[in-house]
Amino acid sequence: MTKGAYYTDHYQNRFTTVGIDQTAVQAKIVDTWERLFTDNHPETQIYFESGDDLGYMVDTGNNDVRTEGQSYGMMMAVQMNRQDIFDRIWKWSKTYMYMEEGLHKGYFAWSCQLDGTKNAYGPAPDGEEYFALALYFASHRWGDRKAPFDYHRQATDLLKTCVHNGENGSGYPMWDRDNHLIKFVPEVDFSDPSYHLPHFYQLFSEWADPLDRPFWQAATVQSRRYIEKAAHPITGLSPEYAFYDGTPNHIRGFGDFFSDSYRVSCNIGLDYQWFHAPETPVQVNEKLQLFFKDIPMRDYRRYKINGDPFDEKALHPVGLFATLAMGSLATTGELSDRYVKDFFNMPLRTGERRYYDNCLYFFSLLSLAGQFNIYKPKENEYNPNGGD
Repeated sequence: MTKGAYYTDHYQNRFTTVGIDQTAVQAKIVDTWERLFTDNHPETQIYFESGDDLGYMVDTGNNDVRTEGQSYGMMMAVQMNRQDIFDRIWKWSKTYMYMEEGLHKGYFAWSCQLDGTKNAYGPAPDGEEYFALALYFASHRWGDRKAPFDYHRQATDLLKTCVHNGENGSGYPMWDRDNHLIKFVPEVDFSDPSYHLPHFYQLFSEWADPLDRPFWQAATVQSRRYIEKAAHPITGLSPEYAFYDGTPNHIRGFGDFFSDSYRVSCNIGLDYQWFHAPETPVQVNEKLQLFFKDIPMRDYRRYKINGDPFDEKALHPVGLFATLAMGSLATTGELSDRYVKDFFNMPLRTGERRYYDNCLYFFSLLSLAGQFNIYKPKENEYNPNGGD
């Protein structure tokens, strides 16, 4: 059986497999980074700086800063070897989003105003899990310094909170400790299929607190199973919210295939590239690519998971197409190749809704180029207590 990049350190470049020149691929990555992270391109920019050492990612559709975007920005920065931007985003997040007290002590407020004022005092677990892995990667790539840049300790402490919060009093864990499934928010007993990142949990099972590593091993197994259960057996479409048995949860109208759901294809693709686990449900991506193959991007909509369309158009069509292309990390054949080629020629989104689309776009670009990398500890170089 072919082994994944974790074992071989080889990341497949899907662009070159369809005949796109590597020079053009690299130029596109650099150009896309510039368009998202510099003020030379205000029509696509989503990263901004404040003061001497702070930075934030703006959800331009809602004019706020979210843990989703902050943790995505950190992952992008560590992949691009931009420690300066990574540290700015992390310090902004710790300064304004981190909760020092109350029911959610140890978590991050999921939404803040651009000046740092909290819009809510509740967390969203998709932010915490991306924060944790981005911090581990930063520790392994750049080394640890004094707090808050003792990346490894910050990640480990955060994951301990995610698993154990509420054991000794008030509060709630972000994962159900019995079934090992991530929750939509800590207070509820249902999930969001797009939150499931088994490829992250497999790494947490090596790097998290030793006492918690069996938990993360179990979470890896259960999340791969859950992704398959939550996807429709014919269309491959997943709901935004789902109960623990995988059935759609229509609370507040989130039991259909819509914006959150798009990330499922990404997660399957990257999981397969990193680990090639036989349990990774690659057939979900095959079904998704087949379902959308004859639907023009301008006609993307909200769908019931059985494929029935609503009149409501997709808020993030560029993001959806990008995730379908990223799904080609786990699929093969003419249709798979077509998604890769068409994505490479597709521009970033402009306008007020650009944030989510372009985050998914950049992750897809890096992944398909074989540059969404795992950063492992350097032998004999890890100092868990940080540097000077």
